[in-house]
Amino acid sequence: MHAWARLFTPFLAARGAAPYGDADYFAHIDGKPRYDGVRSLLASRGIRLPEGDVADPPSAETVHGLGNRKNAAFNETLAEEGVQPYPASVALLDAIERAGGLVAVVSSSKNAPGVLGAAGLADRFEVVVDGIVAAREGLPGKPAPDTFVRAAELLGVPTEACAVIEDAESGVAAGAAGPFGLVIGVDRGVGREVLARLGADVVVDELDELVPAVAGRPGPQEGSA
Repeated sequence: MHAWARLFTPFLAARGAAPYGDADYFAHIDGKPRYDGVRSLLASRGIRLPEGDVADPPSAETVHGLGNRKNAAFNETLAEEGVQPYPASVALLDAIERAGGLVAVVSSSKNAPGVLGAAGLADRFEVVVDGIVAAREGLPGKPAPDTFVRAAELLGVPTEACAVIEDAESGVAAGAAGPFGLVIGVDRGVGREVLARLGADVVVDELDELVPAVAGRPGPQEGSA
């Protein structure tokens, strides 16, 4: 979020467009491949730029140039601020591992391995399907379900036995579009109603709310759905 704000706040201000805010991130960018996020945000302001090429420098006023500028801002933000994992997410990961479950990371970002490493979580996931894997294998990004399906294949788990956990609109839509057993939305700013409308079967505020269910203990909302 910080990196996208560092990109679009001055860009939109220079063009006299409506200012960039967190709502733009959730509605147009979150969970999507980098250049798709650029296209979506520009379209929301009626701004048209040449596509350019993936080799465009960050200074280029093209879709790919802006995407590469965002990546430069991301690397600066990562170096300056680091990454801290959500404690509740780590608690759920611990519970799944204790229960013998398998977990994969599915991310549109090509920076996913670096982020996991910076957060100290790289060794917790045997399967990572990120933007690099998607590009190499020709998989469409979210909101298409293909990257999630590929992760299930690599885990050796039927999709119907998999739960998709997502906090992005495009990610929840991708889970709902696939043949998955459960789609769990995490409300980190999108809104519970939006996540439910997009196809989340369950919506939580923090992932440790799911620990009792994983551990086989009745949770506070079990049986209420």
